[in-house]
Amino acid sequence: MIRIKWTAITVAFALCMSLLSPAGHSQAASGSVKVTLPGYPVTLNGHTVENQYREYPLLVYRDVTYIPLTWYDTRLFGLETTWSAKEGMTIKQGPVTSSYAPYMTEHRNAASLTAKISSSAYTINGKKIDNTKENYPILNFRDVPYIPLTWRFAHDEFGWDYKWNGTNGLSITSHNPQVQTVGLPSSAGKNGVALFKGYYYYAETKGTTNHVYRAPAKQPSAKTEIYSYTFVKDEWQPDKVTFQIRDDTLWLTYHRGEGIMGSDAFVKISDDGKAKLMFNGYLDFKDTPYGMLILHFNDWAFEGDNLLLTPSEQDNTKAMKVGNIHLMYGVTTDGKTWTLGSDDAFDVVGDDIYILASRDESEANRIYKINLKTNETEKIVNSAVAWFRILDNKLYYVKSADKLLYSSALDGTGESKQSEHTVAWFDGIGGSIFYTTKKNSTEFDLYRADPSGEDPLVWAKPVAEVQVLHGQLVCRFGSKEDYGVIRFDASGNPQLKVTDTISRVFPSDEGLLLQASKDSSIKFVP
Repeated sequence: MIRIKWTAITVAFALCMSLLSPAGHSQAASGSVKVTLPGYPVTLNGHTVENQYREYPLLVYRDVTYIPLTWYDTRLFGLETTWSAKEGMTIKQGPVTSSYAPYMTEHRNAASLTAKISSSAYTINGKKIDNTKENYPILNFRDVPYIPLTWRFAHDEFGWDYKWNGTNGLSITSHNPQVQTVGLPSSAGKNGVALFKGYYYYAETKGTTNHVYRAPAKQPSAKTEIYSYTFVKDEWQPDKVTFQIRDDTLWLTYHRGEGIMGSDAFVKISDDGKAKLMFNGYLDFKDTPYGMLILHFNDWAFEGDNLLLTPSEQDNTKAMKVGNIHLMYGVTTDGKTWTLGSDDAFDVVGDDIYILASRDESEANRIYKINLKTNETEKIVNSAVAWFRILDNKLYYVKSADKLLYSSALDGTGESKQSEHTVAWFDGIGGSIFYTTKKNSTEFDLYRADPSGEDPLVWAKPVAEVQVLHGQLVCRFGSKEDYGVIRFDASGNPQLKVTDTISRVFPSDEGLLLQASKDSSIKFVP
């Protein structure tokens, strides 16, 4: 089924442009008019339009080219549309983009077709359009409005560029960010993918070996193998490869062995593409001024000596125990059951470690501070905490008792509640704190914390996933929503809305690196 959407009333509509001089004003005829298909090639933002079998083809009326602005065609050109019974159709430029939708059918369009002069009300960039006085009126074809590509609309209102010549025909280009298909192998999306410092990183499975490649962003086909490992088919998720960016360094992770009896491997990838296996085990790690701090989540974590400091990544044999040996670091408890910690179990600021630690079941999950110089250990938050982050030189933590978000100074003083609702995830950008509340098993409401008033809902529709990427909030939505991904700024305003349905958002130090749900292809949006 071909997907068309009307904003607010399930109506799709179209906008049209012309290469002619600015149109004059004259009384437009009413009723039906004859239109034809363009007799020349047309490309829209680099995509060649197949008008012969397109359900919503470009049209020509009175020697002027008309373009259909269906849901995807409008967003392709950076236009947003709304409808109301009182105001009619409103068309304006907005922070939107879309992959090109061909709208192909099996039925060939006739050379001559019939359209109608639209009787609806239109507003373009805040200007009312009197269609009865338009020399090139807005048309309606197959229940989709079309607007002419005149200089007035294309250039003056929307700022589009166009080119025309007898060989290549008509080319229209808008200036909103475009969804680009990355030229990686179709199998790349089966594992993780990353874009980091001008290179794509991905893996391909061949037999029982995973091959990890690096390819220039400007020439993805020029791949170079940088790492490989073999696995046993009976292992747990043996071919799953993921990437993560930690402190401006790219890391590769994968699992070896069966379930908890196995271990995670952490491979550091240097800027020149060299990859080296650094750690094995269930652990988290952070760099400090005194070496690499490693928090182990293995079985022996319960012995109270699972926090280690190594003087360098190259020499783990000189690891030193850190903190109070009577505390269990990064270990949490749920009732009577002890569990392993999470990635948000510790952080480092200068000479101090901030970490979740437990003394026993009655005093579990408190936040402690450990000084790396003196090894002095101090409890600074005496409430049970599910997880915490340090943002803008303050502690933010979710209490286990009420699942609400709190903040305090780095010494634990001045505690204040930060959320009105229970918290499933939180992070901060540009001085603002955002959090989600679980709506059901797959959807979450997204809020911006406002300690001085009511927490505003950032987006009316629930999100499926949220993460902070290069200083912006990136939200992925479910397949039934209008947009697949929206990128927000620190005020909670949308900076870019992508129509494509997205299954995954990959690590990237620039733009958005996405996996399309439709065909698992890798997309990039600047």
